[in-house]
Amino acid sequence: MNLRHSTALRAIAYGTFYRLPLVLRRRIVRAVVPKYVVGSVVFVHDSEAPAPGRLLLLRQPPGVSWTLPAGLLQRREAPIDGALRELHEETGLKLTREDLVPATPNAIVHAKGWVDMCYHAFVPASTAPVHADGAEVLELRWYALDDLPKLSPATGRLLGMFGIGPAAAPGAVPAIPTRR
Repeated sequence: MNLRHSTALRAIAYGTFYRLPLVLRRRIVRAVVPKYVVGSVVFVHDSEAPAPGRLLLLRQPPGVSWTLPAGLLQRREAPIDGALRELHEETGLKLTREDLVPATPNAIVHAKGWVDMCYHAFVPASTAPVHADGAEVLELRWYALDDLPKLSPATGRLLGMFGIGPAAAPGAVPAIPTRR
């Protein structure tokens, strides 16, 4: 098939598609377009820690590795609001939108069909009111960036993308914004 025929067929297909009722077009798009699950992740940094810094990590059931505070967004929930909600549910920290700094990059698209919206927060570990609920979160602990515990595979890959932990590229500089 030559380019002219291909263009003509595409024009007919698009013309037909856009004549369909909106509700039918949406159903077709939803059936054909890849779907992503979206969640928010917060890198909680100890604002009092000397370089290289410390992160708040949590251990969830079954409790064999450590993760970052994170969770899926609720329907129509803004990523930053989901990050704040999950952070509060999992750690007890009650922060505001102004307390979160979007990570660079802010959105990480994973090959397996999910998107993490990433944020940084800086809190003083000595006075931060963190606690584990004993059900969803078994334990919370601050870890130096150069002495991280066994991380979940997803957490290890995500931290590595930001130049942190054993999955970081050799010689990578951690992508951590300036403390507020």
